[in-house]
Amino acid sequence: MNFDKELDARGLNCPLPILRAKKALAEVASGQVLKILSTDPGSVKDFAAFAKQTGNELLSTAEAGGEFTFFMKKNNKRNLTGANCS
Repeated sequence: MNFDKELDARGLNCPLPILRAKKALAEVASGQVLKILSTDPGSVKDFAAFAKQTGNELLSTAEAGGEFTFFMKKNNKRNLTGANCS
């Protein structure tokens, strides 16, 4: 999948992947896609909740070898914190 910016949040635990993603999304334009890499198993639920709460679109979630990859499209509907750790 094509993306405009990549965030490496591997080795970080909640809420840091969400907080770093929020910062990275603030740096891209509406409609652009952020690729996020994480090793926190709770990030699957966290990013789903973050997308729902902020209005950003979680395009895909994948897991391979304990590493999670998320693609999130920035949407300017809302801009809430959304850091609810699972």
